[in-house]
This record gives sequence, structure tokens and C-alpha cells, in this order.
Amino acid sequence: MNGYQKYKAQSIYSMSSVELLLMLYDEAIKRMKMAKCALEDKDYGVFDNSITRTVRIVRYLNSILDMEQPISEEFRRIYEYLFYDLSAIRAGRDRRMEDIEQIIRVLSEFRDGFEEAGKEVREVRVTTTRSVTG
Repeated sequence: MNGYQKYKAQSIYSMSSVELLLMLYDEAIKRMKMAKCALEDKDYGVFDNSITRTVRIVRYLNSILDMEQPISEEFRRIYEYLFYDLSAIRAGRDRRMEDIEQIIRVLSEFRDGFEEAGKEVREVRVTTTRSVTG
């Protein structure tokens, strides 16, 4: 490993679970935007690669759901919808451009929701810590 790769690996290992989750959503959103641009340019290799990477990310997000949490079933349904839509986009290409925007919107809303939840958790921890030590 070169220095940059070591730094990148170390920074990933030191991230909180919320930061890692946000990174996954950011990557999926980026890949969908790349797919949109590639589709507009008719660069089907980049398009297919971007969709494949997004599918892998969504599959991973689905696999890490804690099914003990009631909300997880809702997330699972939405991820299954995303799988279906991503497959339809790959198959339909030009006919499905508006679906790419919809997937970006769903992923962005999830990302923003997790970011907000992460802020609330940090605030609770800081408040709790201060009240105990203060």
C-alpha cells in the first residue's frame, strides 16, 4: 500500500457508523449522477458500471439493516423498490431518465435523514456527558 492508500484506509477505519453510512449514501448518489451524465452522453459502459456500483451499495445497505428495529421493514421495502427501479433503468436506458432523478431524490432524503439523526445522537451524548460531569 502506498501512503495515500494507507491514509484512506485509516480514515475509513476511524469513522463513526453514521459517517460510514453517509459515505455510502454519498457514493450511491454520486454514482447515480454519473449514470445520468453517461446516459446523456450515450456512454453505456460508464452507465452500466455506475448502476452496478449503486446496486452493490443498496444491496449492502439492505444487508446491514437491524431487523429488530421496527423501521427496518420499511427500509427493506424501499431498498427492494430501488433494486427493481435500478434494474428497469438498466434495461430501459433512455426511457427511464426520470427514474434516475427519483432514485437520487430517495437516496438524498435517506442520507439527509441519517445525517440529522447523527447530529441528534451527538447532541444527546454531549448533553448527557456534560450533565454527568458538570
